[in-house]
This record gives sequence, structure tokens and C-alpha cells, in this order.
Amino acid sequence: MTGTFKANSPINTFLLLLYGLVLKLPMFLFPVKPLPQSSDGFLYKLLLQQLDKVAGPLPAVYASIAFLLLFTQAITFNQLANGQKLMPKPNYLIAMSYLLITSLFKEWNLLSAPLIVGSLMIWVWSKMSSLSNVKNANGSLFNTGIVIGIATFFYFPSIAFAALMIFGLLIIRPFRLAEWLVSLLGILTPWYFLLSFVFLTDRLKNYKWPGVSVTLPQFYDSVWAVGAIIIVLFTSLVGFYFIRKNYFRQLVQSRKSWSLVFLYFIVAVCIPFINASHSFEYWILCAIPLSAATGATFFYPEVKWFPKLLHWLMAGFVIALQFGLHNFIKK
Repeated sequence: MTGTFKANSPINTFLLLLYGLVLKLPMFLFPVKPLPQSSDGFLYKLLLQQLDKVAGPLPAVYASIAFLLLFTQAITFNQLANGQKLMPKPNYLIAMSYLLITSLFKEWNLLSAPLIVGSLMIWVWSKMSSLSNVKNANGSLFNTGIVIGIATFFYFPSIAFAALMIFGLLIIRPFRLAEWLVSLLGILTPWYFLLSFVFLTDRLKNYKWPGVSVTLPQFYDSVWAVGAIIIVLFTSLVGFYFIRKNYFRQLVQSRKSWSLVFLYFIVAVCIPFINASHSFEYWILCAIPLSAATGATFFYPEVKWFPKLLHWLMAGFVIALQFGLHNFIKK
């Protein structure tokens, strides 16, 4: 599969769809209705309420929407990464890696608030990556800030991605205080309109303010799941090694885009630590930058058997974890 998706062929979009359906078949066979958590925003809770009226007792509807989000995120981030020339040649390996990584954990296949936020953050990363050669970036920065502000309405701890925007400016552009202020103004604008609506409708007293809580996030205690985490981390570290090795051979624009990917990863890792709820689904925000690193692992090695072995090892863990074969082995 790594050889197939290493090519930049239009048919790979269809093949990737089939690939994703095979990997994520259990989410359709054993669909789960998502439940809102305390850290989830009002827009996500409202979305679930509306879907409950339509879907009713059919959890497969939630699984279908979650798969559509995962597949579109994979394709979109892959296309944007090719546009930013994260790798020397365009390919579909990042999209393949994203579907593969998210298939390793059943919580990452749920219609969760962080999954929805992931679509918005891919757009934010793309806009930030394209600001290098823009003379007047105030309009783009303001719009990007608005998107981050709206993301907090789905999942409030995603406010941490303001750091991606602010510190990303240090990577992409020379320091201009006005641009920083415009960025912060964009983030605050959705909250200004929300609180104005709450005040004008006399709901301020009953309004429940969202918050964050510094806690130790939940990790798996299953040996198989820990093994899957180790494989993902190992594959990503190998990718980071190849990225670093080829870093200065790339264009300046590509190097800045990779720096934003690293910053994205740091922010995503920190988010579960400021979460009032304990669930592994909140780690899915790490899957986007990890898929970029994993894509590099599948792209750069000259020894062909190495990426193939890693791919089928990860696919084997997907089968074992998603279909419950690890429970059968224990017996």
C-alpha cells in the first residue's frame, strides 16, 4: 500500500476511500452514539441534540458522519501538505497515515468535538502556512482568529490553538504588534457576539461559563493499546528523523510549514492536560501532525521493506484492536 499511495495518481483518492472503509469497518459494524463531555462546547451539544432528532436509535448515522470527517480531513490535509511541498514529491502517504493512525483507537472514530475541531485546525494551519509572502495579512489573521474562536464553541480547550497562531507568526513573519493584536481580536470576536446575545436576551445569570482544568489525562492500561501507542510514536520519531535530515534541502516556505506542524503537535499534546474530562478521544488532535511525520517515514527510506513492514505491523494492530482479536488471543 505504501508503494501505491506514494504515487500522485487521481485514482488514489478512490483507493484511499476503499482503504479507509476497510480499516474502519468496525465503526459501522459496532456504531456508538457519542455522549457530550463537560469540556465540550455548546455548539457540539446542540449538534448532538439535532442529530438525535434525525438519527434517533440509528447510531450508524453518527459513524457515517465521523467517517466522512476523517476521510475529508485526510484528503484535505494531504492536498494542503502537497501544496506546501512538505515532501519533495506529491503523494497520498499523509492521507493514508491519517486514516491508519486514527484506526488504531476506537475513540478516535467517534463523532467527538475534537474530531470536528480537527477540520477547523487543518484550515488554520493552511492559512498560517501561506502568510509568508502576503504583504498585508491583517484580513487573513482576523479570519483565522475567528475560526479558532468558533472552534472553542465546539471544544473549549481548543483555545490553546491560539498559541499556534501567535507563536506561528514568529515563525512565518517578522514581528508586528498590530498583527498580533488583530489575531487576538479575531479570536475574541465570536465570544463578543455570543456574550452580547446572552446579555440582550437576559440569560447572563444562567449562562454557564466554560473553563479548563489542569489534570493528568487518561491513558490506556491495555497492553495491546499501549503497543499501538508505541508503534505510532516510533513511526513518528523515524519520520521526524528523516524530516530533520532533509530539512535544509527544502525551500524556505516548506521549512516554515514543517515548523508549524511541529508547533501544532506541541499544542495538541498539551490540550488533554487542560481538559476537565478524561477520555482518550481528546488525543485525536495529535493525529494530524503525527500523520505528517508518519507519511515521511513511508516516503523517505531507500530500503523498501522497512516502510512496508511498518505499515502492515500497524494494520495488524488495527485488526487486533478494532475487531477484538486481542481478547481472543488472551483466551
